[in-house]
Amino acid sequence: MSDINIHELHERMQNGEKLNIIDVREPYEFEEFNIGATLIPLNELPSKLAELSNLKDQEVIVHCRSGARSNNAKMFMMSEGFTNVRNLIGGMMAWQAEIN
Repeated sequence: MSDINIHELHERMQNGEKLNIIDVREPYEFEEFNIGATLIPLNELPSKLAELSNLKDQEVIVHCRSGARSNNAKMFMMSEGFTNVRNLIGGMMAWQAEIN
């Protein structure tokens, strides 16, 4: 699945879509700024996959600070059978620079 850019995600959020968004940053980063995603730090993702099993065939958007950790999360989730994982290009750095 192709990744998603900040403008598409922002528009979908503004339209009230119910989205599955996972923030794989650390808690301190989440506390500084977040867009309301579910916080699951990257190092905790493997132990939380069972809780996310109902999302295996749904669109899941992952994001981090710049897009690197969330790309790793995307690759890991896809290797575990998730079929529609999209990385937020540019992460929260791009979001804060262009949206907020």
